[in-house]
Amino acid sequence: LRITEPRFANLIGIGVAGHMHGATLLDDMGNVLRPCILWNDTRAATEAAAIDQNPVFRDISGNIVFPGFTAPKLAWVAKHEPEIFTKTAKVLLPAAYLNYHLTGDYVADFSDSAGTSWLDINARDWSNTLLSIGGMDVSQMPNLVEGCDAAGMLRQDLKRKWGLKQDVVIAGGAGDNAAAACGIGAFKEGQGFVSLGTSGVILIARDGCYPAPATAVHTFCHALPARWYQMGVMLSATDSLNWLSKITRQTPAQLTRALPDALRTPSAVKFMPYLSGERTPHNDAKVRGGFLNVSIQNDAVDLTQSVLEGVAFGLRDSLEALRQTGALPKALYAIGGGAKSDYWLKLLATVLQIELQVPEDGDFGPALGAARLAQIASCGSDYNNVMRSPTVSRVVKPDTNLIDAFERAYQNFKQNFAAYRSLNC
Repeated sequence: LRITEPRFANLIGIGVAGHMHGATLLDDMGNVLRPCILWNDTRAATEAAAIDQNPVFRDISGNIVFPGFTAPKLAWVAKHEPEIFTKTAKVLLPAAYLNYHLTGDYVADFSDSAGTSWLDINARDWSNTLLSIGGMDVSQMPNLVEGCDAAGMLRQDLKRKWGLKQDVVIAGGAGDNAAAACGIGAFKEGQGFVSLGTSGVILIARDGCYPAPATAVHTFCHALPARWYQMGVMLSATDSLNWLSKITRQTPAQLTRALPDALRTPSAVKFMPYLSGERTPHNDAKVRGGFLNVSIQNDAVDLTQSVLEGVAFGLRDSLEALRQTGALPKALYAIGGGAKSDYWLKLLATVLQIELQVPEDGDFGPALGAARLAQIASCGSDYNNVMRSPTVSRVVKPDTNLIDAFERAYQNFKQNFAAYRSLNC
């Protein structure tokens, strides 16, 4: 950057974003004790189920204790790596670890911390009650700030090393999905997006805190003050297509290009998109994916269509769960790698029965959101002026001729799930 971008020397603010739930464990000298346990690691499913049996966790954290959350990971470490657990002086999420590296201070933001199962999402503070149940203490947690507030200043040695002229503010930052919401300007009631990435996400901004853990919807603090967001999460969205790509030895783009321009009627082949278990609405780490009703006549095109439909139906499950909480989006931005497939977008709009807005090409994801948080923290800018939505390049509307057919297919998908789930051993 110093070579390609001369203005880098005038840098005054940095914002970070990171994947949520990851457990980065440090000793009392700030050294990492073990590799970070990532967001999609479900080794702590047994511990999560045990913790979730205590109703106080849902009451205070506002969420089911999912296997990927941080608290059950620490319970797993306590059981399987007790020497590591004993040495753990700080538990940092990935974004908070970046803050620590940049500032030398232990600071996290509320949006990221809400995914630990230790945060009181309504009070926006660590819960001593929840921490103590797991044998943890608030001293092991980072300090908390809003994502748009300053977490600290860039270390002087890094400032000199990078050739910067001024002191640099490090913003509190955000978890990846909250940062993506900031990047796309989703912070007012009902604004949101659907993300077709490795995982599939439907995120809706909320003006208040409306936890509904029974729906398996995630309710988290936003990266902005007095704001929250809710989201439904499926664990295998483009991951499902990538899996089929490996099996067929065709790239995802080759698979989707083989589909026609016009949306086909629902496939007779049914795909259950649970290759890594599922969060919303099932909260089942053990359920697995599969095809139903496959015949000898089916080819790779049929399987591709089935995979795209299975993911779309899984996201419809999330949207229905969100609607139960009172989140009522009128349209959604469509982002993520899967949104590059015109067929998938037409299918998703029809299954969700909602307009999808496709942004113009450019930066509008978590990196932009983190930069916007840095702008607010370092310049004192009004977030209402900073968090602008991207220009819409086109709107994908539901195919009215196929809405009824896909509604029947979705209802069939839901009915199949109960029987299919019973087959998983």
